[in-house]
Amino acid sequence: MGLPQMNTSQHEFVAEQYAPRAWDYVASAVHSTGADLDEVEAMVTGLAHARVLDLGCGGGHVSYRAAPHVAEVVACDVTPDMLAAVAETAARRRLANIRVEQAAAEQLPFAEASFDVVLCRFTVHHWPNMEAGLREARRVLKPASPALFIDAIASADPALDTHLQAVELLRDASHVRDYSVAEWAAALGRAGFALAGMTRRRLRMQFPVWIARTQTSPAHAAAIRSLQSAAPAIVHGHFAIGADGSFDLETASFFVRAG
Repeated sequence: MGLPQMNTSQHEFVAEQYAPRAWDYVASAVHSTGADLDEVEAMVTGLAHARVLDLGCGGGHVSYRAAPHVAEVVACDVTPDMLAAVAETAARRRLANIRVEQAAAEQLPFAEASFDVVLCRFTVHHWPNMEAGLREARRVLKPASPALFIDAIASADPALDTHLQAVELLRDASHVRDYSVAEWAAALGRAGFALAGMTRRRLRMQFPVWIARTQTSPAHAAAIRSLQSAAPAIVHGHFAIGADGSFDLETASFFVRAG
């Protein structure tokens, strides 16, 4: 089988977008806390000899939670500045078993079946090729071993889906797509994963913090607020859009095993 087609320009664009924001994501309360991180820790507790891949590590919060419980965590991301921030933070926290690796999810530089656990949190919506990335995650994971994918999810309702994708793209030009639960389940199955469980949550996005973290331009922030103001009642109700633009974002944790 040949290597997957890669949209190199998209990966470079993501890296350029996030390079100046790396420390914002290390410090982000939304990214550094949450019940989903408790799930991550519970999943790896007791796996003292495990080698873990944190795929699309961002600010490294999955790595920091997993590292005390396992033998090694490889924090992988396309953005060198993110990886530098993770390496520095890991050293400061004395988490010597975290190492960093620059790579795109669609073409991982690891041998087949070289990890005991794959963890992936809030990154798939940036991948130019979701299915290629999932296939690579399955390739590097040992047979019957667990993986956990966490991300924002889109509604199956077209009006709700369109609104979410529009505000996400205006906020962050590197956004590709938030996928629905049905899209996730189908893609995971095609990649060779068996879905073992799913947890859905709602996260409150505080609008000023949400746009500051991505350094959204005033023009794009105004466009988001205009879309919110003009949105129909079904959109306002579903996202619980507040007077200041804050809203609820749906997320899901997908617990799977390699087939």
